[in-house]
Amino acid sequence: MTAITSHVRDQHDADLRAEVRQWCRTHVPTDWRAAQTGASDAEFVRFQKEWFATLHSAGYAVGHWPAEWGGGMSVAEQAILFQELAAHDAPRLVLPFVSIHHAASTLLAAGTDEQRRRHLPAILDGEIWCQGFSEPGAGSDMAALSTSARRTGDAYIVNGQKLWASGALHADWCLLLARTDPKAPKRQGISYFLLDMSSPGVDVRPIRQATGESHFCEIFLNDVAIPASGLVGAENDGWRVAQETLGAERGMTMLELAERLGHGGFPWLVELCSAPGPDGSRPLDDTRVSDRLAQLETEITGLRLLASEFVSASSGPADASIVKLYYSELLQRVMDFGAEVGGLAAQTQVRKPLSSGWESGNWVLDFIGSWEWTIPGGTSEIQRTIIAERALGLPREPKVP
Repeated sequence: MTAITSHVRDQHDADLRAEVRQWCRTHVPTDWRAAQTGASDAEFVRFQKEWFATLHSAGYAVGHWPAEWGGGMSVAEQAILFQELAAHDAPRLVLPFVSIHHAASTLLAAGTDEQRRRHLPAILDGEIWCQGFSEPGAGSDMAALSTSARRTGDAYIVNGQKLWASGALHADWCLLLARTDPKAPKRQGISYFLLDMSSPGVDVRPIRQATGESHFCEIFLNDVAIPASGLVGAENDGWRVAQETLGAERGMTMLELAERLGHGGFPWLVELCSAPGPDGSRPLDDTRVSDRLAQLETEITGLRLLASEFVSASSGPADASIVKLYYSELLQRVMDFGAEVGGLAAQTQVRKPLSSGWESGNWVLDFIGSWEWTIPGGTSEIQRTIIAERALGLPREPKVP
């Protein structure tokens, strides 16, 4: 890269940062935390859709999409965007998260032209998606799923149950895996579908969590008809298509989450450690606390660089698993430390803003919620197995008879 090219790029990045910074000052609602704490489901949905529309009108909602579909931002530009949104304490896109990441990446990689034309513009207009992968007997071992899809004429008749479906109560569509060939080896008999959640036979039931929220849901499917046009990829090729979805969950979303942790969660942790306690002393005055902060800052810096590198040029067979594993377990360490420093006062925080992320500043609730990230998209144990076998070339785990 020449000095002139580097200067032009630096100036462009500076101009973009100034633009986003000014936009945030004008458009980020200052009272959203109070309004979203204890908000009803209806208020949460309304706020999330309005915030998404605000970001989309500015060109900031789907920068990771291709330019022809409303995106086209470079990795460096997206990092700047996420840094400024976090620094200005902007709400997160919680409700559209699956739509703009998982659904979009799947449709762009494996969908038909018709499916992309139907759903990508609809997502930009507020269409909400959820993910129907896990089942009561198929969590970490997703290939063990038993939900069935039987071809009947121009449709598939689906029966079964899905679990841990984030946001399913408010979803319009679902990314669904079902078994179309019960006689085939586990990974070869699965197909991938787009399910209209308003279809007859779909029953969604929220699951109350330890934090008091009901972010996850169960989905019961009783003779649900999915048109053959809802099949993504070839029949019985759903396992391969699902890797595109999981790749987004383990990798593409990490850039935003890493910047949020670095520019949102960590500064609040420093602020917490800098505040005087009842006796006037500050936790930061303890060398053990300052050393721990330095260690966490170093780890977060590494995470941000790793996520940026992965999104820029993923080349390794286990890169997505490395980033996902690193983020999820670092998130736990940060929130664990925040809960420890917060002491008894942190135990009294019983609600957090619904439109916040995993780094809301409500340390005990954030710590409880951080454990979620070591489970979906493949548990930490699954990620370590992928890294060991695909990246390090270690012997594969023996198959259970």
